Amino acid sequence: RHLVTEHGVKHLLLTSRRGQAAEGATELKTNLTALGAQVTIAACDVADRTALTELLTSIERPLTAVVHAAGVLDDGILTSLTPERLDTVLRPKIDAAWNLHELTDNLDAFVLFSSLAGTLGNPGQANYAAANTFLDTLAHHRHAHGQPATSIAWGLWDEDGAMTGGLADTDRARMASGGVVPLSAEEGLELFDAALGLGEPVSVPARIDMAALRARAVAGDLPGVLRGLVRVPVRRQATGGEAPALRLAGLSEEERERELLGLVRARAAEVLGHATPDTVDPERGFNEIGFDSLTAVELRNRLGAATGLRLPATLVFDHPTPVAMARYLAGELGPRSEPSAAAVLAELDRLEASLTQAPPDEADRLVLAARLRDVLVRLDAVDPGGAPGVAEQIQDASDDEIFDFIDNELGIS
Repeated sequence: RHLVTEHGVKHLLLTSRRGQAAEGATELKTNLTALGAQVTIAACDVADRTALTELLTSIERPLTAVVHAAGVLDDGILTSLTPERLDTVLRPKIDAAWNLHELTDNLDAFVLFSSLAGTLGNPGQANYAAANTFLDTLAHHRHAHGQPATSIAWGLWDEDGAMTGGLADTDRARMASGGVVPLSAEEGLELFDAALGLGEPVSVPARIDMAALRARAVAGDLPGVLRGLVRVPVRRQATGGEAPALRLAGLSEEERERELLGLVRARAAEVLGHATPDTVDPERGFNEIGFDSLTAVELRNRLGAATGLRLPATLVFDHPTPVAMARYLAGELGPRSEPSAAAVLAELDRLEASLTQAPPDEADRLVLAARLRDVLVRLDAVDPGGAPGVAEQIQDASDDEIFDFIDNELGIS
């Protein structure tokens, strides 16, 4: 409808595998005809090269533009993807687009509907991400050879359809917490026009919640491709909380488990898109409260980032309630009154990531340099090897020399 009313397109060839038998096809043709368009609906699997060739040779009018909007989902964790599940998703994207690329020429426009999944990567959508990355690459390929192409890597639309109809409220809430907010149909159509007007092979029209990105950055959960969009002050990173092993030092076994139970419930609520951890019953099984294989892996990843532990992929299934998982984590972190070297190293890793993600300004550099000097003096007070210690080497170092040391010794750039 948008092509007819806004772009003046008067002749449309609409294809799908079911053609006129597809749900809503008759109504769509009637509506478009009422708007003044001549519409042909054909049953054609565009991924079938022979069928597409026959269709293109049968049409009376010259083909001047292509809009490839097909897509099929078959989500699952990477290890569950079979050749058949890959084919289900890749065929309507890759095979169809390649056939259109090779069997058409002299076009004014070649538009591919790609997805944000190919740019950012979505949990459980390795096949779908790969399919859409191919579309983006095909657009670049065509541009390099002087052919028109626009691949539009869409974010989520706030429309029910074959691909989004299965999304529950918790799924949408979880996506929003990740920083992606749905586009209205009106916004999507405006962005469609904007993408065509850019003259670039690939664009990414998506609504991004910057507050959600900042929250993910503070939690250390922000994908690298998005880190340039937000800046989190070093002071917020540094004071965001101690590593669990440090917080648990000196606590009784009961207190340790209570602290970790709070962590598990908080991360589980985040994954499920709940507003508060209070909705996560500590005694109910994760599968009862809405976890599946995808969200189970996401919870494992978040708890691993929070604890510094290397956790198994089967974590949720081996410890099926928040209480059981908290007890497991307590055991893994160890009943020590002092933090382990591994826990301290994990905290140093977090510090390194913080400094890499948000380079400090001059004021922060001075504070950090003084604090690092103090820590190193205490750590290196006695050098067992008898050689000059780190503290001795940097005792009189300037701030710039301190940060050169961080760059060289900790690998921060």
